[in-house]
Parts: sequence; C-alpha cells; structure tokens
Amino acid sequence: MPKYRLVVRRTNKDVIAQIIFSTLDHDEVFCAAYAHELPSYGLSVGLTNYASCYCTGLLLARRVLAKLAEQTGKPLNELYPGVEEVTGEYFKVEEAEDAPAPFTCFLDIGLARATRGARVFSVMKGAIDGGLSIPHSMKRFPGYDDEEKEFSAPEALRDRLFGQHVAESMQYLQENDKEAYEKRFSQYIKAGIAPEDLEALYESVHASIRENPNRAKPEKKNSQGGNKRRAKNSLAHRQ
Repeated sequence: MPKYRLVVRRTNKDVIAQIIFSTLDHDEVFCAAYAHELPSYGLSVGLTNYASCYCTGLLLARRVLAKLAEQTGKPLNELYPGVEEVTGEYFKVEEAEDAPAPFTCFLDIGLARATRGARVFSVMKGAIDGGLSIPHSMKRFPGYDDEEKEFSAPEALRDRLFGQHVAESMQYLQENDKEAYEKRFSQYIKAGIAPEDLEALYESVHASIRENPNRAKPEKKNSQGGNKRRAKNSLAHRQ
C-alpha cells in the first residue's frame, strides 16, 4: 500500500491541498482541493486566511473519503465523519469497529516555516476534523502554552478557525480608521459581510462542504458560438 502525503502549498491568492503518493519514478496526485473552490460553498472573501485554510483542508478530507467510498464500495465517508462540532480541541480519528482502517497520510509542508500559527497547520486541522488520520501534536496551534508544555486554550484555536481574528481587525478599523477599513476590507464590504457575520458564515461553509464535497464539473461550452470556422468560398465566388 502506498504511503500518502498531505501536501500543502500556499500562494498569494490560493491554497493548494493535495493527497500525493510516490511511485518508482514520479509522484501522483490522488485527490486535491483548492481555496479557489470555496466560493462554490459560499465563501468569496479572504480565501487564504487561517479560517479559509481550515475550510480547504476540510474539503479535501471529505472529498478523499467520498472518492474512496465510491472506489471501494465501503462507506468511509460515513464511518469517519470527523468532528461533529468545531471546538479547536485535539482530535484523533479512531478506527471504527469491524470496518476498514481510517485513511492515513503524513503532512508535507515543503519549505514553509513550521511556526506556531502557520496556515499550513490550519489546513491539516481541517483535514483531521474532516476524518483523515494524520499524526500530529498541538504545539503549532494557537492555544499551546510553552511554559506549561500543553495545549491549554482550544478556544484560541477555535476563534481562529472561525475568523474571529479577522472580525476583531475589522471592528477595530471600523471604530478607529474608517478609510483604512474601507481599503483593507473592501471585498467584505462589497459582499455585505460585517464582523459579526463571520462565525455564522464559516459554519455555513463547513456545512456546505460536508453536504457535497465533490468537485463541480465544468460547464460544456456551446460549440455553436462565435469560434466556428467560416466555410471557404468556392472557386466561383473567389473569381
């Protein structure tokens, strides 16, 4: 059985999460999810922030398990639903009784810095909460106490997963620098999203992902459009 990796990469405008396995001479992508897909689930702003990275990881996990269920005929997406409620607490997928083992993979962050609060770990958290088994600790998440050497404040992580750090920034600028607020959060304003709307928005996105994680099929282009090549004139018409 191949060893799977959860490969996470981030650009200025997108978050890429892929399940990859290696063959003798190359890597193959088994499944993938991207932040640019999130508008299909109701999220059109802040597609690379911490909360959106979590959504991307959740989308990948539910998509992987749905794909495996289709391929094997075994309902892994139902056997391993992940967390029922996003609390920010440590979660580990436990093997279901008399059922196939959970899908296991290992995080690959490439050259990204493994600092606390890094968004690559939010993608991993979304994948874990979505039902994938990924060996991990909580040291890289907001809420970990260096002095006590323990993860003691899951609410700090939960706030990040629901965009409350963004809401606080929005509210501060609203009250103290209207011009900066309108410039920095112009897309939120355009979409009619206020600071107090963010938690409900992300809850809705999580629910939409779980309802249908499958990739939307591209619409077929109408072959009768303007690109149709004009028929050549006959010799008689050209004379």
